[in-house]
Amino acid sequence: METKNRAMLFNGLVVGIEQMDVLIGDQGWYTYQVVRHPGGAGVLALHDDGCVTLIRQLRPAVEDFLLEVPAGRLAPGEDPQLCAARELMEETGLVAQKIVSLGVIHPSPGVFDEVVHLYLATGLSQGEAAPEAYEEISCQKIPFDQALAMAANGSITDGKTIVALLRAQRHLA
Repeated sequence: METKNRAMLFNGLVVGIEQMDVLIGDQGWYTYQVVRHPGGAGVLALHDDGCVTLIRQLRPAVEDFLLEVPAGRLAPGEDPQLCAARELMEETGLVAQKIVSLGVIHPSPGVFDEVVHLYLATGLSQGEAAPEAYEEISCQKIPFDQALAMAANGSITDGKTIVALLRAQRHLA
């Protein structure tokens, strides 16, 4: 990809906005704005009884609570699997004996460069949750098949959670 006139327009607490001109084939140069994000990791916690633990979390951007897999932002240079394990513990109190990759997603590649790494956690034991002070979170333990149905019928709308459920279903088949 050929670019020119790159400039950071905004550097915030979580994201930055970069503007650039991009050469689009024979069509010429077009201006784009890209939201820069450090990426994150999400983890689907699957219990031995076939249930999953999801979190219900306030999301001010959509002015509602969403049902999601535990997830969080990557620290600079942080291994995504370690981030997933950390977020699982912080948000649910769960510790996993095994965490396997379910791949990555690009949640909104038209505007964000964010990459979310997805994982499946098994061999769970319960500890004490320690969410961040700014997080309003509650845990919900749901049968895996019910969570899949909720993803299919629109009750779960969070993209990373829907993808994690579908990829876990395939992984477990």
